[in-house]
Amino acid sequence: MSDPIRHECGLAAVRLKKPLAYYQDTYGTALYGFNMLSALMAKQRNRGQDGIGIGCCKLDMPPGAPYLFRERFATSVEQMGEVFEGIKKDYKRIARRIDAQRKEERHETGKELPLFEEDPEAIKREFELAGEINIGHLRYGTSGGLGKACLHPYLRRSTWPTRSLMVMGNFNLTNSGELNRVMLQRGQHPVFGTDTQSVMEEIGFQLDEAHTELYHQLRDSGVPGHEIPKHISERLDVGEVIRKSAAIWDGGYAIVGVIGSGDLFVMRDPNGIRPCWYYENDEVLAFASERVALMSVFEIAEDQVKELTPGHVAVMKSCGQFSVQPFTEPRTLRPCSFECIYFSRGNDSQIYHQRKMLGEQLVPQLIQAIDNDFEHTVLSFIPNTAETAYYGFLDGLRKSRRNVVKEALVEMLRKGELDEDKLDDLVLRNWPRSEKIALKDIKMRTFIAQETGRDQLVSSVYDITYGVVSPQDNLVVIDDSIVRGTTLRTSLLRILARTNPKRIVVVSTAPQIRYPDCYGIDMSELGKFIAFQAAVQLLKERGMRSVLRQTYEACQAELAKPKEQRINAVKAIYAPFTDEEISAKIAQLVSPQYTTWKGEVKVIYQTIPGLHQALGQEYGDWYFTGDYPTSGGFSVVNQAFMNFYDKREGRAYDTLL
Repeated sequence: MSDPIRHECGLAAVRLKKPLAYYQDTYGTALYGFNMLSALMAKQRNRGQDGIGIGCCKLDMPPGAPYLFRERFATSVEQMGEVFEGIKKDYKRIARRIDAQRKEERHETGKELPLFEEDPEAIKREFELAGEINIGHLRYGTSGGLGKACLHPYLRRSTWPTRSLMVMGNFNLTNSGELNRVMLQRGQHPVFGTDTQSVMEEIGFQLDEAHTELYHQLRDSGVPGHEIPKHISERLDVGEVIRKSAAIWDGGYAIVGVIGSGDLFVMRDPNGIRPCWYYENDEVLAFASERVALMSVFEIAEDQVKELTPGHVAVMKSCGQFSVQPFTEPRTLRPCSFECIYFSRGNDSQIYHQRKMLGEQLVPQLIQAIDNDFEHTVLSFIPNTAETAYYGFLDGLRKSRRNVVKEALVEMLRKGELDEDKLDDLVLRNWPRSEKIALKDIKMRTFIAQETGRDQLVSSVYDITYGVVSPQDNLVVIDDSIVRGTTLRTSLLRILARTNPKRIVVVSTAPQIRYPDCYGIDMSELGKFIAFQAAVQLLKERGMRSVLRQTYEACQAELAKPKEQRINAVKAIYAPFTDEEISAKIAQLVSPQYTTWKGEVKVIYQTIPGLHQALGQEYGDWYFTGDYPTSGGFSVVNQAFMNFYDKREGRAYDTLL
């Protein structure tokens, strides 16, 4: 993606089904759960940039002993290895300390004691992250701040294990303001700032309610006080707590929670917007945001990994009982298409083939754009997330060219005009030519740099291959999506222009991004989208500025309606123009400035039918079409336009009341 964006967080959870001693005997370490967690997080390092968090819950700890632990690190994923190495060093220091104590005790008493690393009970007691439940989070912040305090998991402590709670998620709620108002009406004092806090407080409230009801039932029935916690833990209906908590949630989410008594739950939004997968055998239950992470870490086949059903919550009680149950009514399936286009790792078989299909779908448009002149066309891609789509694009071009050759041969045979010269001309000329044009010269995370210095960083990071493009050539580059167009305009196209082609054609495997996302991707400021900028510019050029004011008033009217009745009033901005007109204006807006190159820029976008042909009809397309799967989406898009019109910066779901 030429304009990298903040996006979906990564989740991992590992719940051991047997005592730590089993893993010590079977795998040579009592830290099996922690090791599997760290491996799952490493396999999903593409999903976080703002920091990582780790949580642990220990089952059956004696009264007075801690049982819930959390570590958070405000660091980049590139430093994840250093974080885990630091944790392991802490473990080694504990081992040296305990072994020294035991050596002294052996000397004094003559009693033989095992080494710390061979003693699972001691490891569980002394090392904070040695427990039966380990959870991990990689964060890309789409709301709230970016400091350590905003990192997951969030923790809510109580003297009652069944009221203690740890929560983390890959999500965004569109109606956090509504949730906070509900809490205020109850008399609570919620801390505004992130929807994670709102989620945790709501689950915590319902957990408290269930706990209190069970406590009074048990106390009034004469159960001794010291036995009450065990009975509450056994009777606590986690599924019912989740059903009540999520009753008014609007958004896309995959959420992991751990109750201090040892109950683990993982839930997924009713539309299946956010991904969640799990694997279970007789030793472990594990969850992750990406299927291929589970496959790689546990060395299993694709069919052994299950997808968590949307609108369902998976619960494993502290006793080991596992269930997957619905917490809301079924809704239309709308998984995030950007998982396929850009976010997920491309070695998942389904993702790989979908990306190739996205590339292949673009072939007819490209052939038309270059007038079928492949003899004077060089094909490449903008590194490196578009590479798989590029292979599909090349496959499609070859198929197209083979069909042309086949039809021409059939016609020659029919007319009896086949000769060697014509055959050579037909077969050898006008085949697609593929070259590596743009490459990353050094590794540098340019998208986390400040805007003022980012352009220079991009120019330093990317380099080009010289001597393969001539002034008569079309240079075609595949990009997986174009969000803001900033990097194309200020850096990449200027760099590509150094090859001095006749024309640069930028081909996006995603359609025009016209509307904000509000379900976990940081694409919420409407005025920053290059497609929106192009439409606004066309309105101004054609004397249609009144459409802007009319749309503003329409957005106000929509937000005054009950949320279930709202529609997307922002569609009026694009309605006067064809897709081709907007693409042509985008090409003008991103054309490189202040260069001696005099060539032409064209921009080709994936079509909506092409998107669904490649991914499947069920995949979400609201960022392209404005057809949101929840009422909160329509609220956000109308608010986003009002923010633009009023020149207010910030995410629409942060300012929505």
